[in-house]
Amino acid sequence: MPTTLKDVAERAGVSRAAVSRTFTDGPSVSAKMRQRVEKAAKELGYSPNALASSLTTGRTRLIGLVSNNFHNPIFLEVFDLFTRGLQDKGLRPLLVNLTDETDPANSVKMMRQYSADGVIVASSTLPAGFAKAFRDAGIPVVRAFGRPTRAPQAHVVGIDNVEAGRMAATTLVARGYTRLGFMGGPQDATSTQDRMHGFLDELARHPHVTVTHSFADAYSFDAGRQEMLRLLQSSPAQAYFGGDDVLSIGALSAIADHGLRVPDDIGIIGLNDMTMAGWENINLTTIRQPIQQIVTSCIELITGMLDDPDRYPEHRIFACKIIERGTLRPEIHILSSS
Repeated sequence: MPTTLKDVAERAGVSRAAVSRTFTDGPSVSAKMRQRVEKAAKELGYSPNALASSLTTGRTRLIGLVSNNFHNPIFLEVFDLFTRGLQDKGLRPLLVNLTDETDPANSVKMMRQYSADGVIVASSTLPAGFAKAFRDAGIPVVRAFGRPTRAPQAHVVGIDNVEAGRMAATTLVARGYTRLGFMGGPQDATSTQDRMHGFLDELARHPHVTVTHSFADAYSFDAGRQEMLRLLQSSPAQAYFGGDDVLSIGALSAIADHGLRVPDDIGIIGLNDMTMAGWENINLTTIRQPIQQIVTSCIELITGMLDDPDRYPEHRIFACKIIERGTLRPEIHILSSS
């Protein structure tokens, strides 16, 4: 039979209430009492029952981790960081797939059914209304990879996607490309919209450069491959900003199948710096999104909201950087004559 709280109390020579207080956040016990209880628990191999504790404290320690981007390999990395980070804080991640969900009210209902203490929305393709619905329902929420707004309705942690688009444009112009293309993800995703806006805005400052734009159906390898195959049927650009690494890797596959070489015939720059981008057979030049810092910041915010649910929403925006690999030609250096 499993060891019970009563067994620990008898071994330690204390009341069951004392054992319960020892293993419950908040209530205080003396150092001597804690030592006796923890010693008895260790000897008996006792572990506190999380469900029973939640009934006592009114907190489940469950944090809903919701997304709809499960076909994108980058989110395996994201979820790994989130789940380990939450567990390190004594919280329990509840992974929720919202791929086919369009009504925020259904998501709120689900979180209430599980009595989640908080929610992290880990997607740039879910509408902002999802985070707002959780907030309006009184559920602490943080939006990861979201778009900042003038009047914050929820905590948002991510990057400046407009600036990332500008970085991509500046990098391609510096390599001497004059016919450029933006190959984004889903057109209604805020990340796609903002990255394209920054890209086109920066290229407007370079009248000698022509630019086209198109969109893939999803942030996925297959979507990127199919879109690039379509683009190659006409007059492809000299270089493309793929709005995401996995789209760019799909594009690389299409380019190779078309008998073209990267970067000799076509250049590609991605965004994220997912692990796969650095593989030797891919070697993708990309813009690094600091995912570890974003995840850590989200966990810090949601943890703080458990104690202060009325905390005023804030934006935390992290800088990106170019990661040089092998899918763009070298930068052109113009020597001035003396």
